[in-house]
Amino acid sequence: MPFIDIKVIAGAFSDEEKQRLVESVSEAVIAIEGEGLRPVTHVVVTETPSGAWAIGGNAVTAEDVRAKRAAG
Repeated sequence: MPFIDIKVIAGAFSDEEKQRLVESVSEAVIAIEGEGLRPVTHVVVTETPSGAWAIGGNAVTAEDVRAKRAAG
């Protein structure tokens, strides 16, 4: 019974993008684990408030994530 928790910074992804993440990750897991696990594959998107996530001691905001996505 796979359970996948995708953690993102609040405001960095639209509702449509989060839905695509859920669908894509679900399909990837099912492709590996088998179709029989589709009914019990759980995916959750957990949002952390902008600025409450840090990398190397530096707070990351939704604006930071959007800028990185736009750059690359």
